[in-house]
Amino acid sequence: MFVDRFERKRLLLTMFALFAVATLSCGLAPGYWTLLIARGTAGAFGGVLGSMVQTMVGDLIPFERRGRASGTVMSAFSLSTVAGVPLSLYLANHFGWRSPFFFIALLSCGLLLLGWKMLPVLRGHLPTAVVSEAERAHPLAAMAAVLRDGNHLRALLFMALIMVSGFAVIPYITIYLTANVGIRQEDIPLIYLCGGCATFFTSRLVGRLADAYGKVRVYRAMALCSMLPLTVQTHLWPVALWVAVFWSTVFFIFVPGRMVPAMAIVTSAVQPRLRGTFLSMNGAVQQLASGSASWLGGAMIAADASGRIVGYDKGGWLAVGATFIAIAFVGRIHMHTGKPAG
Repeated sequence: MFVDRFERKRLLLTMFALFAVATLSCGLAPGYWTLLIARGTAGAFGGVLGSMVQTMVGDLIPFERRGRASGTVMSAFSLSTVAGVPLSLYLANHFGWRSPFFFIALLSCGLLLLGWKMLPVLRGHLPTAVVSEAERAHPLAAMAAVLRDGNHLRALLFMALIMVSGFAVIPYITIYLTANVGIRQEDIPLIYLCGGCATFFTSRLVGRLADAYGKVRVYRAMALCSMLPLTVQTHLWPVALWVAVFWSTVFFIFVPGRMVPAMAIVTSAVQPRLRGTFLSMNGAVQQLASGSASWLGGAMIAADASGRIVGYDKGGWLAVGATFIAIAFVGRIHMHTGKPAG
């Protein structure tokens, strides 16, 4: 409701500072309910941060290099998965469960200083962010403006399809590998380590390809390739560990890898004056779609008398179907290729 009414850098750093305070509060929480409230608050500010990062990419990076920028951002998420989760578990095991929260809060202080020094001031969206005093007075005016644009709605639906095609499968990879494929629980971190390391490098490569050969074309190629690991991962039989690692790594390269050209497409689909509002709404759509797909995927599976998971293949077919629709639908999204706001 307000994200496009403020200068980008100041809002990003303010949200980040509040995220750091909320995270510190998690470590200081004296009980369950205070921890729950602090963690929810941190999640609220963290959700805004994600959309603000994409907004600044759209404002700063020309269309011709936006795929590479999206790939760099996605590779940062891969790095956080590979390094962040094991580091937090190490800190928790050796110094107590509060220590990861303290570490993140301390790290945030250093990043705030770097951001204040290095991030540019972005005001180019402000002169046209609000077109009338009536819209300025109405808190839902920016959201209404986003929803009145048919191209925005198509981009939001496109992103929802991508999230459904991933999260009907992703949340249940671990239990399927352990129950049906025979992978030991202690070997599961290797699955995510290899996948995260691979995507750290491939995300930037996919971004460069998207800029060189077209965002829509590369998205369609990545989405088509993702159908094979989506199908294999949900139909895998008992195999050796290296086979499971191979297919899961292919899965993480192509399934999350589709998000690199997809985010470049969606970021470019919005009117620049509404980019912050749109991408905040896009983040909410992503969460709603991923949560709904996770619930639906969970409703499709069950454990038989021997403890094996049945019905996981249905989630795979749902994911493939949503991918097909997204491939056909992406061509209907118009991308604004003008110069970014300064």
